[in-house]
Amino acid sequence: MKRLYNTLLLVWVPLYFYAQHTVTGHIADFETGKPLAQVSIYLPQLEKGSTTDDKGNYTLTNLPEGTYQIVISYVGYETYSSPIAIKPGHNEFTLQIAQSAIEIDEIVLSTPFHKLQRENVMRVEQKTLAALKRNGAITLAEGITQLPGVSSISTGTGIGKPVIRGLSFNRVVVYTQGIRLENQQFGAEHGLGLNDAGIASVEVIKGPASLLYGSDALGGVLYLNPEKFANTNTTSGDINVNYFSNTLGYGTNAGFTTAGEKLKFLVRAAHTSHTDYKTGEGIHVTNSRFRETDLKTGVAYQSSQLKTELRYNYNGSGLGIPEEIGIQNRDRTPLLPNQEITSHILSSKTNWFFKKASIEATLGYIYNGRQEFEEHHHEEEHEQEEEEEEHNHEAEEGPALDMALHTFNYTIRFNPHWNNITTTFGIQGMHQKHKNFGEEILIPNAITNDFGIMALSHIHFNNSDLQLGIRYDVRSINSEQNGTQEEEAFIEAIHKDFNSVNVALGYRADLTETILGRLNFTTGFRAPNISELTSNGLHSSANRVEIGNLNIKREQNIQADVAVEYANPHVEVYANAFLNRIDDFIFLKPNGKFVEEDPVFVYQQQNATLYGGEFGIHLHPHPLDWLHIESNFDMVIGKLNDGTYIPLLPANRWTNTLRVEWNTPQKRNTQNYAFVTLQSVFDQNNTAAFEDPTAGYSLVTTGVGGEARVLNQKIKYNISANNLFNINYIDHLSRLKPDGIATIGRNITFTLSLLL
Repeated sequence: MKRLYNTLLLVWVPLYFYAQHTVTGHIADFETGKPLAQVSIYLPQLEKGSTTDDKGNYTLTNLPEGTYQIVISYVGYETYSSPIAIKPGHNEFTLQIAQSAIEIDEIVLSTPFHKLQRENVMRVEQKTLAALKRNGAITLAEGITQLPGVSSISTGTGIGKPVIRGLSFNRVVVYTQGIRLENQQFGAEHGLGLNDAGIASVEVIKGPASLLYGSDALGGVLYLNPEKFANTNTTSGDINVNYFSNTLGYGTNAGFTTAGEKLKFLVRAAHTSHTDYKTGEGIHVTNSRFRETDLKTGVAYQSSQLKTELRYNYNGSGLGIPEEIGIQNRDRTPLLPNQEITSHILSSKTNWFFKKASIEATLGYIYNGRQEFEEHHHEEEHEQEEEEEEHNHEAEEGPALDMALHTFNYTIRFNPHWNNITTTFGIQGMHQKHKNFGEEILIPNAITNDFGIMALSHIHFNNSDLQLGIRYDVRSINSEQNGTQEEEAFIEAIHKDFNSVNVALGYRADLTETILGRLNFTTGFRAPNISELTSNGLHSSANRVEIGNLNIKREQNIQADVAVEYANPHVEVYANAFLNRIDDFIFLKPNGKFVEEDPVFVYQQQNATLYGGEFGIHLHPHPLDWLHIESNFDMVIGKLNDGTYIPLLPANRWTNTLRVEWNTPQKRNTQNYAFVTLQSVFDQNNTAAFEDPTAGYSLVTTGVGGEARVLNQKIKYNISANNLFNINYIDHLSRLKPDGIATIGRNITFTLSLLL
């Protein structure tokens, strides 16, 4: 027995040491040779990283054998990205990096090949959450509107839906924790339902991404990257406090993360509360108040050949739905109508690494509970001073709308590597169950199933890259009957199947040392949602009657996208244009009838064409590298075949920013900044037949922030002022526009972060 034990030990020990592959190295300045501290070293495919010490040295352990991308980034230096071959045992990778005033180039995580933005075949808009929060956005939905080509359909300050190049609702897919977010997004007053705490960065794929994400990604993808686990053998924490003057709002969140050699853990809790917002005229918009509680946590295990993580997110919010200017107070309890929303998001991601391939399996479960409390019109009207008591009494009668949505989704990908060719083969699917419990039925009980199979390849040449792929999807929708045929709001049972084949072809080339070109042709599709098929009654929050259409077909589109970018150490210029043709575009249109006082809208289809683009310049002239001048313009025009415009098109925007940055002495990686932004939104006269034009406006935002030490404690701070001159205006995509209710006035934001 002892001999057997010794034999097994002799066999196992070499295998153990064989698996302990490491990479060490030294990072220094290209011109001076001086070692650089706190440089980020990251292997995106392995989601494993480290930072250099005071002598410029770093170590990465527990790595699998194979070839992986290594990314080295540091503030004020050019981001370096290159494949690195990890061989058995010890490996060394040493580099000298050159200074550059260009912003740090981040890894794109929403596409499967984990390339830097400049290396990616598709142009993907990308921002860290810290950069978005500098401008004092109240919510995540508001923050993403700072990205060119991205807008938001808003209901007050608490509810916002992303719009990408003029498309929204079920045409935009949202990903969080690596899984598809499902929360009844067909409704105009159904917001993101996500808190920005615990989100590291935001990526936006513009145009059809159905090849990667299936049905509903016809308009694009909003991809939210969760905060990373700590690097090996490190621990950190932070406490953050935000105050918003306009809404007397506050937001607090605290996080903690720690990692050993293989086990990692993180947790973050957040709470926000806001009163009714004030317009530029000083009027409180009644019932625009909201609150939100959020918890995110995760645990991960990583060895040389295996990486797995489990994440959980709870979000609970209470949202007032503003309808008119009424009670003028600063209470925080929502009046009627209001929504109570509860979400649970559970996700797991596991990677197995082999020498020339990897397998990734992502599983997710989402519960979304949505309750809506409404006024009961049979009660007598009370005087204004008694209205709040009336609302609270009526809320006790229970929710008028009570919906629960259970969604299980999965993605499994096999990623072989053949020299300069990287390919991913995958299957993706979703099982979804919708159930009603309230008095009103907005959509019937239903079950939706998705299944897709795809292949996508990235071929790298010396100065160019080619990407091509194909995918097949099928979606089935089965719903129950609601009511009887004699009833006015009768909804019949349906059994529908939709399928589509989509392709993608993209090419990226270094036209010169400073000019980069991208050309993409992609197709996408969207199966009609249950609301478009079966609606038959009053949608109270939208103040209209909606009638579905059982004969609606799938939407199918093709988009051409061309981008040209120029960059030298002190100037960056880009131009990105698109043409998007959508067959059988689904939209709501009033038929001229009314039920009591509510207009009747019916779902219709017609071919549509959208076109436009984003254009920008970023100057940081030598030797004034601390000075940044940025200018971006984005536009979109969308028309139906009959020559009329599609509804809810965002107005053209021109955004100009002057920013200065400076470093704390002796600490190059610590940045302080001040900025002023002028955003001009043009008149929107390209409106649907039932929409009114909207006047343009210009808003000034300014702010200052950075890092400091107080009593030897590191803190970050930010003070910003939105709508500095308190302009009274109405956004074209505001759902309060038909009632003449203005958007938020001046808002001063104070942010303080304590880094532990």
